[in-house]
Amino acid sequence: MPIAQLYILEGRTDEQKERLIREVSEAMSRSIDSPIERVRVIITEMPKSHFGIAGEPASKVRP
Repeated sequence: MPIAQLYILEGRTDEQKERLIREVSEAMSRSIDSPIERVRVIITEMPKSHFGIAGEPASKVRP
């Protein structure tokens, strides 16, 4: 069972996350020749204050 674990910053819509799940699942299924029914995708959303970019919290870099 192939599993993709994705970390993204909070703020995406449910529709964007649904599209991400669908497209990642399709890509994994194609690239490793696995039935799409076996593919799992886990999305972990992080607050911008919990992610750093160039030494600064993302909340300051990308308000």
